[in-house]
Amino acid sequence: MKRLLYFLPLAVFAVLAIYFALGLGMGPKIIPSALIDKPVPQFTLPPIAGGAKQGFSDADLKGGVSVINVFASWCIPCKAEHPFITKLAGMGVATVYGLNYKDEAADALQWLANLGDPYHRIGADRDGRAGIEWGVYGVPETFIVDAGGRIRHKQVGPLTQKTLNGEVLPIIRTLSQ
Repeated sequence: MKRLLYFLPLAVFAVLAIYFALGLGMGPKIIPSALIDKPVPQFTLPPIAGGAKQGFSDADLKGGVSVINVFASWCIPCKAEHPFITKLAGMGVATVYGLNYKDEAADALQWLANLGDPYHRIGADRDGRAGIEWGVYGVPETFIVDAGGRIRHKQVGPLTQKTLNGEVLPIIRTLSQ
């Protein structure tokens, strides 16, 4: 019986290790979003302090297909996806908004000055409140909103050429018809 007690912590550790290994192996895309096909949350975001662009609110996301890109200057994957956001904005198929998440204004403005600013408007979410309302798990995340103001797609993680061509653009084209 005493030997069995010695193996109990080892068995508990093994079960936890297997549980966490399986959880870490899951892709981020399987995280469901409760907001798909629901209206965008009500919010009003101020502009980035010292920036030239206006902030935006839920009212701005009606009347045409919109893309909301959640980014931050401290986010390495955001830098990797930025050329694809810029490409999407340049295509003119949807209005692209930036949601600057938990970032310092000076850092965000410098980041945009260095990489380019593809956004129609940028809202500063300094405390992360709007991110919570949108169900943001981390950055980058990108949402597609239809003309009626309903969230139709959520891209967790950075956009790539593959996700842009295979997922994002087909959804935008379908919603634009």
